[in-house]
Amino acid sequence: MLLSRRCLLVMLSCALLGAPLVLAGEPNTTKPAVKDPPRHTGFLADIKKMNGTINLVFVGDSITDGWRGGGKAVWQKNFAVYKALNLGISGDQTQHVLWRLQNGELDGYKARLFVIMIGTNNGGDSAEDVAEGIKAIVKEIQTKQPQAKILLLGIFPRGEKPFPHRAKNEETNKILAKLDDGKTIKYLDIGDKFLNEDKSMKKDLMPDVLHPNGKGYEVWAEAILPAVKQMLGVQ
Repeated sequence: MLLSRRCLLVMLSCALLGAPLVLAGEPNTTKPAVKDPPRHTGFLADIKKMNGTINLVFVGDSITDGWRGGGKAVWQKNFAVYKALNLGISGDQTQHVLWRLQNGELDGYKARLFVIMIGTNNGGDSAEDVAEGIKAIVKEIQTKQPQAKILLLGIFPRGEKPFPHRAKNEETNKILAKLDDGKTIKYLDIGDKFLNEDKSMKKDLMPDVLHPNGKGYEVWAEAILPAVKQMLGVQ
């Protein structure tokens, strides 16, 4: 079937402007969107300042951003030694991360490992659409940083007790688990470490039932450090 004249014009315009082609019917989770230009600009400055010596990159939202706050000491103790970069921004959804990665945050260096944990802020999207957004992020990293490995973390549990949003995140995680290829992508779900036996949140780790505190970041670091070291190829 021949493409309509309108479709051809859209494709031509995207090609000329260097913009990503977004087809009708794609979920919003996969459509790059700008949210916080100043923070993005700051990350580009950080990358330039590190002069290409970046081995480990964390990508995500406020939970990842929190390594600069309550998790700062834990970050310095466990990850800074690997020339680590934090690309987490509070409130980001998958489409915001995707825009940032397409606009400079993957340029100027060659990392050995990316740690991804994103999706909890896509509350209005289905589990399938959130997974598609995360898949798009993984693909973007693989395209621009083909030498790197990816540690894909399951979305952390949220809420004092099980409720629909948490259940949707769990469904997303089931889809994400299938991306583990045993080679360059490893999927790891450490969510249970933040829950009691009755599935209620451990408030001594996540007081606001969403973001880890200092102790929570210690649990996070301890849970992923073996995989991080293995994927970085260090002891």
